[in-house]
Amino acid sequence: MGERFTKEGNGWRLGWDATAPKYCGLLAGSNWAIELTRAEFGAFQRLAMEISETMQAIAGELMDDERVTCEAEADQLWIEAEGFPGAYGIRFILKSGRQCEGEWDAEATQQMLQAIFHLTVF
Repeated sequence: MGERFTKEGNGWRLGWDATAPKYCGLLAGSNWAIELTRAEFGAFQRLAMEISETMQAIAGELMDDERVTCEAEADQLWIEAEGFPGAYGIRFILKSGRQCEGEWDAEATQQMLQAIFHLTVF
């Protein structure tokens, strides 16, 4: 992957600029955006993948109409998935320095997770 990229879909956007002095990563929704440090973006990527794997793993244990909430946390941020194992939204709270939060609906989350699985930033 090159030093810069942007991936986006309906209601989400991810960005990376390895040449940026401090804030290399970008997370965005329809009406918000936040730039992240390399460590914050890496933590988000890792936790989002963990949440996705956890939601897939518990899918077989739930009834069809059963909703679930799953959380993961690192020093830099907290992330939560809420919904059905195959259709859930994600929200996060950035904990390091700048306090902010963002969220994506189920459709945007699934598209964004597909993009995250294909990233090799680090």
